Amino acid sequence: MVKNFILVAAGGTIGSVLRYWFSIIIKHNYLPFATFTVNVIGCFIIGLVMGWVSKNNSLGEWRLFLATGICGGFTTFSSFSWENINLLEHERYAAFGLYLSASILLGLSATVVGYWLTK
Repeated sequence: MVKNFILVAAGGTIGSVLRYWFSIIIKHNYLPFATFTVNVIGCFIIGLVMGWVSKNNSLGEWRLFLATGICGGFTTFSSFSWENINLLEHERYAAFGLYLSASILLGLSATVVGYWLTK
């Protein structure tokens, strides 16, 4: 169990540093291209990792390090994206619609309220 926490923490550190690096090297004036780029790359990587792990069940530790750790530290959008794909794959369409719409609406609303409360 401790080993799993270490794998996630090590991957999360790498992912967070990479996200910060992208924010430094990719400048934007009109759209947040660094965040957009990180989200797209993270989604692609988590797709690769989860596809690879699904074919090799013995690679659970790599999933923790790469998907939960690196992708989770790099962008939580990749986890969100994968969870939605997983709901669709299991034909849980109502859960998919609810999760997708509630996450976007409530997430944005919570950000607005939090921002408003501190402003």
